[in-house]
Amino acid sequence: MEEINNTEQKTEEIPRKRGFFKRFLLFLVIIALIWWFNNYTLKTTETVYSSAKVKTPFRIAIVSDLHVHTGSISSRTILRHLEGSDPDVVFVLGDMYSRSSPQNEIDMAVKAVADIVNDGFPTYFVSGEHDTSPDYIKAVGDSGAVVMNYKQQYLDIKGNRIQLIGIDNVYYSPTFDLHNEFTVDESSFSILLAHIPNYEKFSEFGTDLTLCADSHGGFVQLPFGLGPVIDPGSTDILFPEIVGDKSVVYDKGWFKYDGGAMFITSGIGDSPAPVRFNNRPEIAVIDILPAKGGSSDEN
Repeated sequence: MEEINNTEQKTEEIPRKRGFFKRFLLFLVIIALIWWFNNYTLKTTETVYSSAKVKTPFRIAIVSDLHVHTGSISSRTILRHLEGSDPDVVFVLGDMYSRSSPQNEIDMAVKAVADIVNDGFPTYFVSGEHDTSPDYIKAVGDSGAVVMNYKQQYLDIKGNRIQLIGIDNVYYSPTFDLHNEFTVDESSFSILLAHIPNYEKFSEFGTDLTLCADSHGGFVQLPFGLGPVIDPGSTDILFPEIVGDKSVVYDKGWFKYDGGAMFITSGIGDSPAPVRFNNRPEIAVIDILPAKGGSSDEN
């Protein structure tokens, strides 16, 4: 009788074990899908900026921090999002490959920029702290993108006179001052392209709009708008928007200054590791609009 009971107990344990493993497997699949969605699906983030210096609306798109590798978000996916938003100009803000990338990945980074150009979008480029190879930068220029590393150029976009300035700093000395290199043209709508944000110095320089990247949005963003887990400008500060001043955490989005604003994109790639959460890869699209009442603001 005891032997029969043991057999029945073992028979009951088998379905319970199978049920546990099925639930555990389902849990792992859900975690994997969440991880994949947060790191390898691209979104278009749309926002608005207005200025009294703008006569007619125009649209810009920002592509940055691809850190291309086998399995990263593809050039085709990037193009599909650009085609869907149809910007008047595309700004590529650097780190399209990583410092350790082999030549085939560097070639992929060149192709990613070239594909944007070949799709018909006027494209302007500054390099970051990773994609600094002179051969790469030359190849990007040869693809038809305009390399703006310490250059300025005037553009006409839908009848708007645009002063475009680009820099490629990977380090800012205490004496860094863009006034030593450029003068902001107050009669034009001025845009500064810079991979690495430097709010203090850029706000002193005072272009109407400053576009930056590099931070990856802090990688992991807390829910309910509580900001990044780690301050990308100081990796030893946890929950910086909770314990400190939100206005000085330059992770992603808009940061106003007198007469203008800095916008930071969280970019596309996953260097040094695919650990994004609540902060999907993005192409940022900004509609530049004439200001109502002669003022400038952003949403």
